[in-house]
Amino acid sequence: MTQAQIIGWGHTVFGKSDHPDTESLMADAVAQALAHAQIGAEDVDGIFAGVFNNGFSKQDFQGALVAMGDARFAHTPATRFENACATGSAALHGAMDFIEAGRGRIALVVGAEKMTATPTADVGDILLSASYRAEEADVEGGFAGLFGQIAQGYFQRYGDRSEELAMIAAKNHANGIANPYAHMRKDFGVSFCNTVSEKNPRVAGPLRRTDCSLVSDGAAVLVLADAETAATMTRAIGFRARVQANDIMALSRRDVLEFRGARMAWAKALEEAGLSLDDLSLVETHDCFTIAEMLEYEAMGLAEAGQGHRVIRDGVTHKTGRLPVNPSGGLKSKGHPIGATGVSMHVMAAMQLTDEAGDMQIDGAKLAGVFNMGGAAVTNYVSVLERVK
Repeated sequence: MTQAQIIGWGHTVFGKSDHPDTESLMADAVAQALAHAQIGAEDVDGIFAGVFNNGFSKQDFQGALVAMGDARFAHTPATRFENACATGSAALHGAMDFIEAGRGRIALVVGAEKMTATPTADVGDILLSASYRAEEADVEGGFAGLFGQIAQGYFQRYGDRSEELAMIAAKNHANGIANPYAHMRKDFGVSFCNTVSEKNPRVAGPLRRTDCSLVSDGAAVLVLADAETAATMTRAIGFRARVQANDIMALSRRDVLEFRGARMAWAKALEEAGLSLDDLSLVETHDCFTIAEMLEYEAMGLAEAGQGHRVIRDGVTHKTGRLPVNPSGGLKSKGHPIGATGVSMHVMAAMQLTDEAGDMQIDGAKLAGVFNMGGAAVTNYVSVLERVK
């Protein structure tokens, strides 16, 4: 079976965008991706679009919007994917399956979201649809409230780790300064992130504003090709592993602090790749909230349950640490346009492996891990990437 490989990408700046909608955002990123991969629209055999939407726009049927932005795709098969905050990775897996089944040679993975035009209160309610509404619809504070409860539960079981959460936030904001695509390129420092103030109020439970990712607009695109085609291109990034693992949606039916689905996805991906965490040069992980990154340290195996705080305190995940985590700034600094996030994370990892990450670059990066999740670790995707050309 041929293996799908990344041969190019495009990425808009994340933040409050002048682009009026996902159609415009996708057109921008697609044009960049075609140029970067040095291919034409006529070379593309399939389009896999990841857009969460769910009320951000009355316009849906988002897969068809790619051709509205570039009429050369009018007759190219296009399909839209949705899998909560892991929507982009779901689209990526769909495109890889398409290529590896022999149905096409080149595919576009297009992730996008337009969020900032929606009132803040409505954004929270829309995102709460990534939880089990039958039981969790009345959580105060929307999706942030859900992770506020998770943080509170973690503190009750393992002790108050507010300062360590602030250290995670400060790390990611410091990294984000070097990312030209990031929504917020500002170093706040640990003290600011750890202090409740008018500029950094509590949002939900123990979580402060600096513990929460940003509401952003943006699009990212990956160009995939089969291995034979990729071998003729300028660059090729292969997948040593790609894994999806789910967990039950309702929080009442599991111990959410285990992040069991994430733990399973990481274990299976490392086994499939024949690697350990020590082999990885960097990880891009899903820090929708700082408590999520801490739990992900434990899920990936950097620490035992309840000991994630030691990872950040010991500097393990800093850019100069043993395993840099989120050298891009992560969702915390880069922003979190839902459908674009999983695609963007893979773009950031691929840039590192081809030495195209500019000031974000981790010297000598050879292997990169990516973890993208939907909901509170309900659907979990792990990729292990390596450069093959």
